Amino acid sequence: MPDIRCLISVSRPRFWLYVFGPYIVGLAAGIGNAAELLTTPTAIFAIYFLLPANLLIYGVNDIFDYETDRLNPKKNEYELLVQPSSHRKLWAWIALLNVPFIIAAILLVPHAAVSLAGFLFFSFFYSAPPIRAKAKPVIDSVFNILYVFPGAFAFQMITGAFPPLTLFIAAGLWTMAMHAYSAIPDIDADEEAGIATVATLLGRSGTLIFCLVMYLGSAALAFSYLGYFSVAFGGLYAAMIAISFASKNPDGIFGIYRNFPLVNAVAGFFLFWLAAWPKVF
Repeated sequence: MPDIRCLISVSRPRFWLYVFGPYIVGLAAGIGNAAELLTTPTAIFAIYFLLPANLLIYGVNDIFDYETDRLNPKKNEYELLVQPSSHRKLWAWIALLNVPFIIAAILLVPHAAVSLAGFLFFSFFYSAPPIRAKAKPVIDSVFNILYVFPGAFAFQMITGAFPPLTLFIAAGLWTMAMHAYSAIPDIDADEEAGIATVATLLGRSGTLIFCLVMYLGSAALAFSYLGYFSVAFGGLYAAMIAISFASKNPDGIFGIYRNFPLVNAVAGFFLFWLAAWPKVF
């Protein structure tokens, strides 16, 4: 570590859509015509919100989470455990792959600086001290608004304006639910390591209820923008929570969690075309 395969593994390719998806949905929401989808800035930052941005999020997470991760079977069976001896090189690669794009944003799209700064702040301090939000119950979920900022960046890059606040909050509630759900499989490892999260605070059932409230709140806030599509999305995720409640197998939630990228990709696909269709056809 690191070679390119390790860097890609650390960046969690199965989760790339969690960052890239909001970016392209933000583009679709902001453009006035199809030609605006592919310009030099949109292409540059499409590259950024794939490997470099994800390496920032998950690389910093792996560096500061080693003591927890080494106790978590998921890290050995499902993800890569980054050893302390590799941390310095990983820091160097995070900087090398992120700084050029940050400079490019300052030069090419300074009007989107607020959104990029938000992304960088929440991505870094989710895991890093002195904030280390991931070890502060509920705040850990709030900081997952980091996944909304790529969409806000794209929208601001195209339009010069920040997205509607109600829609931004709706997306933030959705990311809070996504994070809280993903924390449930880690409850035992986090408790053993003495890490407090929203899931260790609320427990399995309490966290599922928290997720349900966040998903339904997100659907309600988005209704004025998405109409009955928001009802469909809310129903989809509510059904996932119901299935999770019904599962008696301790590994059942982890099994659903592993399918999250597919479920979210389908939802993102419909959101993209809902925003883009009137403008490109």
